[in-house]
Amino acid sequence: MLKEFKEFAMKGNLVDIAVGFVMGAAFNKLVSTFTAGIVSPLIGLIFNADFRDLKYIIQEGTMNDAGEKVGEIAVLYGDFLTDLIDFIIVAFVMFMIVKGVNKMKKSEPEPEATPAGPTQEELLMEIRDALKK
Repeated sequence: MLKEFKEFAMKGNLVDIAVGFVMGAAFNKLVSTFTAGIVSPLIGLIFNADFRDLKYIIQEGTMNDAGEKVGEIAVLYGDFLTDLIDFIIVAFVMFMIVKGVNKMKKSEPEPEATPAGPTQEELLMEIRDALKK
């Protein structure tokens, strides 16, 4: 069973998927940093606030003894919008990569079709004619 698992794990497709997964996770982190460090501050200029801190307060909280606000109920739409921007960037880049790979596959020359030989009926007719002689 261990040998079968090793053969399965070492197949090319599984290794390719693992490499793609690791690269995708690293790319997602890069996009998140880009969005948080560059895109969010620029969009935050519009709202005069940090983009991730945007929220709609449904119920105000109260201050506790430590000076922290507790009991606040809010919709954190800034986080959602930032993650949505992250998703759109990642989806667009993945679309471009798949489009490029598909274009490279199409540009590869297709192997020429082997010339069609005589059909089975033609061969049988040749054998019949040869036997008649």
